[in-house]
Amino acid sequence: MDNDNKSAEIKAEGKAEAKQPEEKAAPPKDDPNKKIAVIRIRGLVNIRKTINNSLEILRLYRRNYCVVLPNTPNIIGMVKKAKDYITWGELNDETYKLLVEKRGEEYKGREADNKKKINYKNRYFVYNNKKYKKCFRLSPPRGGFERKGTKKAFSQGGALGYRAEKINLLIKKML
Repeated sequence: MDNDNKSAEIKAEGKAEAKQPEEKAAPPKDDPNKKIAVIRIRGLVNIRKTINNSLEILRLYRRNYCVVLPNTPNIIGMVKKAKDYITWGELNDETYKLLVEKRGEEYKGREADNKKKINYKNRYFVYNNKKYKKCFRLSPPRGGFERKGTKKAFSQGGALGYRAEKINLLIKKML
């Protein structure tokens, strides 16, 4: 009986040890307090409907439009789906402040309908006690996009896809 108990304990310890590395290997959770900037690079021609729907949900209606979004798994999923038409990365506070000051358009619409049943608060954000539209219209970057153009990934020398902290440099070129 002692042998059976010892072997059961060893098996239980082995299973517990096997589970621990799996827990450590889990990817870190996205920080919703961090903001990501998403810029549409390519236009409307020959775009699949599912990708176009994702871009409309992200409020990227035209080329050179920029939106600032929270870093959540839902947003990242839509961004990855449209990766061949946009570029994105983590936005720092200094660039965000410049973006709002130079390209922020004041929201002049209403906050609710006459009967107070429909709320329009998701159409604007508040910064320094002013209401701004959620998308920014930027100009094309001074000096152009990267060397290989707007059809290649950023990792290959192009302009599309994930660029981490370097999105701040692109936004400053586009202000």
